[in-house]
Amino acid sequence: MDAPAPYIHWGFILISLPNFILICVMVLLFVLALVAPFPSHRPKEPHDQ
Repeated sequence: MDAPAPYIHWGFILISLPNFILICVMVLLFVLALVAPFPSHRPKEPHDQ
């Protein structure tokens, strides 16, 4: 933990690896929130038996 974080060089972009991982996780959670189904607010209909 004494060593500095490794950096990713990509063209003019310079970002530390922990920050890159955090950004990727946040984007993944955002995408999952967009595609995850919301619970239904309709009342459940009784099943015919």
